[in-house]
Amino acid sequence: MSDHAAYSIENRKIDPSRRLATKPDGSPADNDRAEIGPTQLAFDEWAAAGIECPNLDAMRRYRHARLVAALGTRDFGGLLMFDPLNIRYATDSTNMQLWNTHNPFRACLVTPDGYMVLWEYKGSSFAFLSDFNPLVREVRGGASMFYFASGDRAGDDARDFVAQVDEVMRAHGGSNRRLAVDKILVHGLHALEAAGFQVMDGEELTEKTRAIKGEDEIKAMRCAMHACEMSVAAMEQAMQPGLTEDDVWAVLWAENIRRGGEWIETRLLASGPRTNPWFQECGPRVIQNNEIVALDTDLIGCYGMCADISRTWWLGDREPTAEMIRLYRFAHEHIMTNIELCKPGVGFRELSFGGHQMTGEFIDQRYGVRMHGVGLCDEWPAIKHPVDWREGAFDYHLEPGMMMCVEALIATEGGAFSIKLEDQILITETGCENLTKYPFDARLLG
Repeated sequence: MSDHAAYSIENRKIDPSRRLATKPDGSPADNDRAEIGPTQLAFDEWAAAGIECPNLDAMRRYRHARLVAALGTRDFGGLLMFDPLNIRYATDSTNMQLWNTHNPFRACLVTPDGYMVLWEYKGSSFAFLSDFNPLVREVRGGASMFYFASGDRAGDDARDFVAQVDEVMRAHGGSNRRLAVDKILVHGLHALEAAGFQVMDGEELTEKTRAIKGEDEIKAMRCAMHACEMSVAAMEQAMQPGLTEDDVWAVLWAENIRRGGEWIETRLLASGPRTNPWFQECGPRVIQNNEIVALDTDLIGCYGMCADISRTWWLGDREPTAEMIRLYRFAHEHIMTNIELCKPGVGFRELSFGGHQMTGEFIDQRYGVRMHGVGLCDEWPAIKHPVDWREGAFDYHLEPGMMMCVEALIATEGGAFSIKLEDQILITETGCENLTKYPFDARLLG
């Protein structure tokens, strides 16, 4: 087969109906499988904590059904995805995720009848990466049109790819030429338009679809959060004066991978004066005795779920200063009060303008959002501070199944430190549940 040849569900080498021993999440207990997932360490820790694993087949069917329903609601003839996290949502398969973020070689098309095609790095020869998911009906090749791969023939490659999309759309989308696209390179956009497609906003569709988590996604997030917090605990235990910031951050990376987590989006750990201004990523600075260490996990953990919490610690043999305690208490009150706002039906405007607000001394150093959605990564919506509110951008409300991160960055302009705190919550039918169990620093709470 060539890279452009299709590999269909009918000629899979692995029979998905074959009965094998399974792990607690329903995945095959095969020591030589292509499908990635949690390690035995993670399964053992979840069992000890009484945390129930998701059923991955059910989770995949739920996600697929939501995408198909979203197409029907919007009267789109198809959804074409290049974003690797949207492809993960649709197929639950991965392929060099970080490399793919800046070299878009994968694509996935879902049509209103539920037919799903995945374009892979080497086409049908890479079908083994999604064999576990029978919802992927075909695996093809030929989605690469970035300059490194295509050079000065990127336009030709884009036209060839769009011809494939057109073929699938005519077979499964009928005459509907309204095609939602999340992200696409310029040659691809031009080729779609030249082929007569009306390109629609795929990001709006995918972000809102992903926002409402099903029962098994919630279970997957509980697992990911526990694994993240076990990893954070190992990092906090290892932290001591004389280590570099990189030394401490490396523990989080290692512990995440040990449990079957996937990557970390940022390097947001800083110590002492490097905590202000915030967003200085960890480096070779040697952590000193009696100073603050702050971090934001931004961690893509087990099942590809984002466990995004922030903590600030006091490291030393003396007590923190009164100013540190004052700012820490303010940050703690900020997120605890604003968590109480979160329940179904509450509008995003109320989340911005209600609850606990920044006082004047902290406005200039405020974090970019008061809250944000979370799932496979930081997701829609972004709840802004009142001074950053834009009319018409976020005129929606909370719904059951949404997950949110409630943030606080408290610092003064030119100050000696910052306090960063963040908890992750689930919107329930009656209110919200705090998914974050990791303790706050007792000494900084005073």
